[in-house]
Amino acid sequence: MSFLSSLNISASGMTAQRMRLDVAAENVANIETTRTESGGPYRRKMIVLQAKDDSFREVLSRTMAGKSVQTHAGVQATQILDDETELKAVYEPDHPDADENGYVRMPNIDMVKEITDSMAASRSYEANITAFNAIKLMAQKALELGK
Repeated sequence: MSFLSSLNISASGMTAQRMRLDVAAENVANIETTRTESGGPYRRKMIVLQAKDDSFREVLSRTMAGKSVQTHAGVQATQILDDETELKAVYEPDHPDADENGYVRMPNIDMVKEITDSMAASRSYEANITAFNAIKLMAQKALELGK
């Protein structure tokens, strides 16, 4: 594995965690949104992350064929899904979106979940930065050996 592919792995991790933070921020921003363009209350968004790498068999076959091996490892966001859990019903008869019984359907967002997810994404982002900087430092030291 080359230095550049190692940098790409860390960069893909940083990109994925930034997207995870963006989704959590969108959820928090819409915690009181009772009416969206589609007509209903806002639904919590969830991001799906997936490893992107070549299988061992693919790398081995390329190596045996004498082709250059460039692995495409890392992580990528594959989709953003709506959380289909039940919406919260809050009694507010004066609210413009209240039903005939006075209940308003509120978004299915739990602030504790969003804060926890944000903290985990932030820590993962920091870990990827640390790995990125360590790889840069190793490359600099390797270049200094050649002097």
